[in-house]
Order: sequence, then structure tokens, then C-alpha cells
Amino acid sequence: MSQLLLKKITIFLSVDQQAINTYFNKHDPAPIYKRQLSHVFEQYIMSSIASAKRYSAFDYKVTCKGEEDVQYVEPLLYAIRGHFMEKKLQKDAEFEKFKRRTYMLLFMSLAVVMICHVALPLLLRGENGITAGLNNSLEIFGWVILWQPIDKLIFQWNPYLKEISIMDRLAKAELIIVKNAG
Repeated sequence: MSQLLLKKITIFLSVDQQAINTYFNKHDPAPIYKRQLSHVFEQYIMSSIASAKRYSAFDYKVTCKGEEDVQYVEPLLYAIRGHFMEKKLQKDAEFEKFKRRTYMLLFMSLAVVMICHVALPLLLRGENGITAGLNNSLEIFGWVILWQPIDKLIFQWNPYLKEISIMDRLAKAELIIVKNAG
């Protein structure tokens, strides 16, 4: 039952002449459709979708108090979509930076392990206990140095993709307008 409820998440907004200004940064002099969203409004949206699952769809349900308030809906939606599209681009850049750094760390770790595995046998020739002990230590060192980049590549990329997906769905969410008479 709860899975059915979380397939579509509705973010409720109310638009009138007084409420429209509370959605934006009060120090931003730009036109409504280009204004920055206020931190409180962004937190409201993010808390509204806190229970979202991977394939949950989002929509904005905007209630207009009067016929003259409908004019504010489109600029508000444009500002919201622009805000979350910008956030998505930032998350994409963070993910690319994460991948680049992690692959670089993996290749550097592999290079250190390979150098150690090639250089140590050339320096220490012979079959004695010290060589065998150093080889075992080198194996352990190799696993330790490779552990972090492998762990990052396998397990730590998913939060980035989740945030990118959420920002994309918020930017492309459907709009439902409800007009109140009075």
C-alpha cells in the first residue's frame, strides 16, 4: 500500500500576490521568472520529496486564490525548473569530478603496486625467508592501497546518481493548476 502512495509525490504550492514573494530570495532584483528561490522554499520542496523512491514521479499542484493570480504560476514554475536544472548541472559536474578523481586514485594505486611487484623481486633475488616475508607484506600493501578506490567505484557512486535523478525529476515535474473561486 505504501509503495502505491510513493509512486507520485505532489508538492503543494499556493500563489497570490503576497505569497509569490515568499518563494524567492528577497534581495534578488531580477524579474520573477529569473529570481533565485529562497532557501526556505527549497527546503520545503526537498522535505516534500524526502520519502521519494527511485521511480517516484513529482508534480506541482498550484492553488490560485483568484483569477488574477494565475499570471504568477508560469513565472514561478519557470524559476523552479531553472533552479533545479542548474542544481542538476552542478550535481553532474560533482559526479564527473568524483569519477575522475577516483579513477586517477585507482590508476595511481595500481601503478604503485605494479612498481613494487616488479622492483622488489629485481632488487632481492634469492629464495630466503626475508624475500618471502617481503613478498607477503607487499601483497597485503597492494590490497590495502587498492581498497579505497575500488570501494569508492563500487559503492559510493549511487548517491550522486540519486541526487542527479531527483534534480532532473524536480525540473521536469508536471504542473497542476487549481483555481479557487473566492
